[in-house]
Amino acid sequence: MFGRVLALVIKEFLAILRDGKSRMVLVGPPLIQLLVFGYAASFDLSHVPFAVYDQDRSIASRNLVADFAGSRAFEQVATLHSPRQIQSLIDSRTVEMVLDIDPRFSRDLLTNQPAPVQVIVDGRNSNTALLILGYANTIIADASATWAADHGGATPPTQLDPHALFNPNLDSHWFIIPGIVALLTQVITLLVVGLSIAREREAGTFDQILVTPMRPLDILLGKSIPGMVIGMLEATVSIIAAVYWFDVPLRGGLLDLYTGLLLFTAAVTGIGLMISSISATQQQALLGAFLFMVPSIILSGFATPIANMPALVQDLTWINPMRFALVVIRRCFLEQPSFASLITQYAAMAVLAAISLTVAAVLFQKRSVS
Repeated sequence: MFGRVLALVIKEFLAILRDGKSRMVLVGPPLIQLLVFGYAASFDLSHVPFAVYDQDRSIASRNLVADFAGSRAFEQVATLHSPRQIQSLIDSRTVEMVLDIDPRFSRDLLTNQPAPVQVIVDGRNSNTALLILGYANTIIADASATWAADHGGATPPTQLDPHALFNPNLDSHWFIIPGIVALLTQVITLLVVGLSIAREREAGTFDQILVTPMRPLDILLGKSIPGMVIGMLEATVSIIAAVYWFDVPLRGGLLDLYTGLLLFTAAVTGIGLMISSISATQQQALLGAFLFMVPSIILSGFATPIANMPALVQDLTWINPMRFALVVIRRCFLEQPSFASLITQYAAMAVLAAISLTVAAVLFQKRSVS
């Protein structure tokens, strides 16, 4: 019995290593994933853009602002003169934090009264918001302790008053679960479409399809439409679970949300067809899907901010449809975006869908002729 099992194991190794594509897939993905995880997956924050609304304009308030600007974690990009500017800067993601210093800040410090400083953060990414608040609290606590030591105070007088927009409680589920909607949609669509042609080819029925009167375009549509439908159904189930089971608010319009999902599934369908067209077996198709899936998740901003990645890695995210889908889905859940404000994401996914479907059609045509 052991001999038969050993012979089967050796045969499987020979079958994998004999195929050049299988060898490439076995060596390539681990190296790519190592590079992606090593450079992109970082929970440290640096150069967080922030704005200052200094209502006190005293030496003490300027020193506090200098402490923030001199920190590696923060980078001042704007000085505000009106509270009305705060909302627009955070809405547009120009800044991730606003430092709002009370007009009585220096007076409270000199009279040994609590001197509140409000830190307003973008709560759409609760993980990043919590990290920003932690860094801000450390800087304010250090500045407050220094003031107390220099002026003979008994206790540090400055107090942090945090306030998060879009996600007041900084519930991480409100950030993660909309991302999971995009993740599951991609996984299901990619696997269903990616295995379609490979399954036919492995079963020996693909040649029978080619000799039918159907054109290659007809076959491609027949292979892609079921995957897109299944992907949209998976997205719908995930959205229902997010809203009614996990209590994540859905503040945007369904038309905006499903427009993004449709373009996203079209782009992923094209990628799945590309993988399936160049795969001779289902095993190769699965490995190809895995090769694309893991880097696409890491490079999408699903868990870590794209802004924290190296410049070269950030450039790679522009060819990743999940990057744009996450923006649409998360904004539709946590904000009330207009259709026009999402045009950039829609256009990017439409371009990626057109490119991937065109390349898939060319690859399919070549394999059909050969």
